[in-house]
Amino acid sequence: MAEGTGTAAGAEGDALAHPGVDAAAGEEFLRAAMEVLLEDAVRGATDVTQKVCEWKEPAELRALLDLELREQGEPGGRLLRRCRDLVRYSVKTGHPRFFNQLFSGLDHHALAGRLLTEALNTSQYTYEIAPVFVLMEDVVLAKLRELVGWSGGDGIFAPGGSMSNMYAMNVARFHRFPHSRQSGNWALPRLALFASRESHYSVLKGAAFLGIGTDNVRLVGTDDRGKMIPEELEKEIERAKAEGAQPFFVCATCGTTVLGAFDPVGAIADVCERHGLWLHVDAAWGGSALLSPKHRHLLAGIERADSVAWNPHKMLTVGLQCSAFLLRDGSGLLQRCHGAGATYLFQTDKFYDVAYDTGDKSPQYLAEQVRRRDGFQLVSEPEFINLCFWFVPPSLRGREGAPDYWQRLGKVAPAIKERMMKKGSMMVSYQPHGARVNFFRQIVTSPAVTRADLDFFLDEIERLGQDL
Repeated sequence: MAEGTGTAAGAEGDALAHPGVDAAAGEEFLRAAMEVLLEDAVRGATDVTQKVCEWKEPAELRALLDLELREQGEPGGRLLRRCRDLVRYSVKTGHPRFFNQLFSGLDHHALAGRLLTEALNTSQYTYEIAPVFVLMEDVVLAKLRELVGWSGGDGIFAPGGSMSNMYAMNVARFHRFPHSRQSGNWALPRLALFASRESHYSVLKGAAFLGIGTDNVRLVGTDDRGKMIPEELEKEIERAKAEGAQPFFVCATCGTTVLGAFDPVGAIADVCERHGLWLHVDAAWGGSALLSPKHRHLLAGIERADSVAWNPHKMLTVGLQCSAFLLRDGSGLLQRCHGAGATYLFQTDKFYDVAYDTGDKSPQYLAEQVRRRDGFQLVSEPEFINLCFWFVPPSLRGREGAPDYWQRLGKVAPAIKERMMKKGSMMVSYQPHGARVNFFRQIVTSPAVTRADLDFFLDEIERLGQDL
């Protein structure tokens, strides 16, 4: 944190008279930091004449970097030197001679996209908070499914292939045992899932996380090239059944971590069909071969899978982490399995198509103003920085005893939200909670907010809801 940019938590009075950040100084620092980024992290780190890394042992590196967390901030110049040190002593994964991982290289256009997402700092769960990114995600996922060979389906981006594989296990379990979502593993028979001995460790990790248990992961034999042997899969399934377990899931791997082997998906799909098992293809590494006419044959039969994991952050040079979990089912299975129905995010009475809501993700001064103003009513006294309140338009004031009062009041917040969104004046969330009808939830965390901003917030709600 740079000197002079800190804020005093809970400060009142003059603290609201001006923004708590120096925007001009911040922009000056950002320009200088972008120069470091371009010169050191882009040009220097991709220069073949430079080192891939400047290795230091942990104790030496800790001393060089001076990582102590201090009570006070540091001058901008010192922060810029720290930025340069960070690049200097980091591994240059964009270097032409970096061959260490399944990802490498630096794509300037992908980097620009990452800078934009960081600058906009939003989340993907609803269209109202990330309209552009939600539509982009919808189009990209559809294209990836098309490359797999599906005309429809569903999907979501995940933070890495491990999570995509875990999503697949959970959806497969839910598909086979829909009551598992509510009842948990206690209500299920002993499950069995299958993957090759060369499969990614995330299969075992996912089984542990989901309560299935690593003992119930049957590792299937592979040939000398690292490919799963379908006949061995069949034997393992029969063995699990004989032992009283319930097979439900098979994970084929297209691009194993060490050998780069592609399991024979078509033959494995035949086995899964005979036994009624969910087929997931972990194509985190090899999925991008689908874009190559020369190598696409390595994934022959992938269109028969029920789900696919594919990591664009590997061969497509997208930044870490980026994994697509793709589903052949288009009936809403993913939503039914994972949706939590958080009413503060996923309201059904929004003014736009909620199918695009895919995530299913100073208080004292303002509270005092809410208490003083006609038409504003606290839902409860704020305990932290969440301020929850109703705006009661003039048409409903004094009608609290009317039989349709709460039903009508519940429609006020959605209507005001629609108006403010279309006007572009501000954004605030609303939601119901238990038996309480829709109310606004206001949270201030930005140090740039002033008293004038808070006054405008209440004035604008009043303006937008006056005629409701």
